[in-house]
Parts: sequence; structure tokens; C-alpha cells
Amino acid sequence: MNIIDRFENDIAVIETDDGVIEVNRSQIQENAREGDVITENDGVWVVDISATEKRRAEIREMMKRLMKK
Repeated sequence: MNIIDRFENDIAVIETDDGVIEVNRSQIQENAREGDVITENDGVWVVDISATEKRRAEIREMMKRLMKK
């Protein structure tokens, strides 16, 4: 899974299964934001909306469980 960790000027820092990579911001879908799950297709990184929504829902649930303790 590839997740946008952060943007640093014109660079996107992406967490991958193999580590961290840096990609030029121009190679990423314009409306992408930190925390989005992205996939590469012919040199362009696009947001996987379904995977991003699923990941955010899982994180919300984990936070709810942690707050109950």
C-alpha cells in the first residue's frame, strides 16, 4: 500500500511497503492529500478512493476504541 505521508514544497513523501520514496508533486493527482492511498499508473500517481475511505474508517474505529480505555 502506498500512502502520502506529507508534502514538502514540490515533493510528495510516500510510504510504501518497501520504505519511503519521494515523488515530484506534479506526478500526483492534483486533489491528492496527506493520508490518501495512491497507486501508480504509467508514471502518474492517482488516489484510490475506496482504499482511502476504508483506511480512514479503520483509523476512526481504532481511535474510538482507544478513547474508551
